[in-house]
Amino acid sequence: MTPTSAGCAHTLAAPEPLPSLWHDPPASARSPVAERPSRRRPARRRPVVGDVLAAAAGIGLGITVALAVTAESTGSLGAAGGIATALGRLAGLLAAYAMVVVVLLVARVPPLERAIGQDRLVAWHRRLGPWPLYLLLGHAVLITVGYAQQAHDGVLHEFGQLLLTYPGILAATAGSLLLFAAGITSYRLARRRMAYETWWSVHLYTYLALFLSFSHQIDTGAAFVGHPVARLWWTALWAGTLGVVVAARVGLPVWRSLRHRVRVVGVTPEGPGVVSILMRGRRLDRLPVAGGQFFQWRFLRRGLWWQAHPYSLSAAPAGDLLRITVKDLGDHSAALARMKPGTRVGIEGPYGTFTADIAQREKLLLVGAGVGTAPILALLQELPGQADVTVLLRASTHRDLVLADDVGAAVRRRGGRLVELVGSRDQVRLDAEALREVVPDVRAREVFLCGPDALSTGLASELRRAGVPPSHIHFESFTF
Repeated sequence: MTPTSAGCAHTLAAPEPLPSLWHDPPASARSPVAERPSRRRPARRRPVVGDVLAAAAGIGLGITVALAVTAESTGSLGAAGGIATALGRLAGLLAAYAMVVVVLLVARVPPLERAIGQDRLVAWHRRLGPWPLYLLLGHAVLITVGYAQQAHDGVLHEFGQLLLTYPGILAATAGSLLLFAAGITSYRLARRRMAYETWWSVHLYTYLALFLSFSHQIDTGAAFVGHPVARLWWTALWAGTLGVVVAARVGLPVWRSLRHRVRVVGVTPEGPGVVSILMRGRRLDRLPVAGGQFFQWRFLRRGLWWQAHPYSLSAAPAGDLLRITVKDLGDHSAALARMKPGTRVGIEGPYGTFTADIAQREKLLLVGAGVGTAPILALLQELPGQADVTVLLRASTHRDLVLADDVGAAVRRRGGRLVELVGSRDQVRLDAEALREVVPDVRAREVFLCGPDALSTGLASELRRAGVPPSHIHFESFTF
C-alpha cells in the first residue's frame, strides 16, 4: 500500500444503516472479469530473521560501547575535561552506530522486508531516527566542553578552534548539518508542507553525511587511531552497510528491470481521477510477487525517469501481465494518466506483507476504501477457493467505487458477499456497532484493510471494539 495507490481503511460512525446507501449489489450489476489462477503460497512459519538481526544489532552495540570504553584510561579520565571528552566520544560512536541501524532498516533488504514488513520497518526507522541526532548533538557539545576545560579556554572560542584548525571537523560539521536537515524534514509537520520529490531529494544527502561522518571518526577517533583491529571492525561495518544498501536499492532493482523488461501496454480510466496501467514483461512467473504487494515503479520517460514511486498491484499477477491502479494525487500520479504504450518501466520490489499467506482463518473480511480497493482486489483473487469472504467497499459516491465490477465478479465466483458503503461520512458511519450489524460474525473473521492511513487506524480501533483480536487485523501504511 502506498500514499498514492492505497492507504488503509478507516473509521466512519452512524447509528443506523441507511438502506439506500448500504447494500449488497445484485449480481447483474457487475460485469465478469477474466478468471485468474490462484497463486496462494504456503503459510509462513514464524520468521526468525527479525530475531537474528535484533541479536546481531545488540552484539554490534556492545562492541561499539567496548570500543569507547577501552579507548580511555584512568589518566585520561582524571585529566581536566576528561569525563566530558570521554562521554563525547561515546556519544559520537553511538550516534554513528545508530545511523547504521537506521539506514539498514529502510535499505529494503528482501529477507528483512518480507519477514517484518516495510511499514513496520519504516515505523522503527522513524522511532529510532531522532536518536542519532540527539547523540550527535551531545557529542559536539561534550567534546567542545571537554576540550575547553583541558585548554582552560571559553567554550565558544574552543568551538571556533575545533572548527577551523582540527582536521576533519569542518567536513564532519557539514555532514551533521545535512543529517539534521534530513531529520527535520522527516517530522510530520514538515512532511505535510513539502512534495514527496523534495523530501526524497533532501534525504539523498544523508549518504554524503554518513561518508563525512565515517571519514572523521576513522581518521581522528581515539578508538581507532593506533588500533588496527578496531579500524578493521568499524570499516567492515560501514562497508558492509554500504554494500547492502547498494545491492538492495540499486543492484537488485536494475537486475530485475533488465531481466523482466516491463513495458506499458495500456492505460484505462477507472473513475474520477483514477486510471489503471497495464504492463507486460517477460519471465514474470519467476518474480516472487503476490497479490496485495507493491513495487517502486520508475517510468522511463522524460520528467519521470529520475524518481520512483510506490504503487500497489491492483490485480493478482497473471502470466506476463501486471496492473496498478492510481489516483491523481500529485504531479507524478497525474502524469501516469498520459502514459504512452511502449514506455519502459523500472521495478524495485516486490514489497509488503499484505498477502494471502498471512491469513490464519478461512473466514475473512476485506475492506477497501477508494483506490485502496486495488490491493484488496489483488488479494481477493489469490485467496484459496474454500475461503469464506465478505468484502466491504467504501466510497463517497458510486462513481468513486474503484474497480467495483472486478471485485463483484471475483466475489460472485467464490460465492462470497459484497457490501457497498456509499455516502458522506455523516450519512454512512462505520463504528463497532455498525460493523457488527453489517457483518454479524465479524468477531470470527480475519480482517484486511486498505485505504487512507487515518481511516485504517480508526477502523482498526473500531474492529477491536467489535471483538476482533488485534492479531487478526492486517493493514500496511506507507506515507513518506
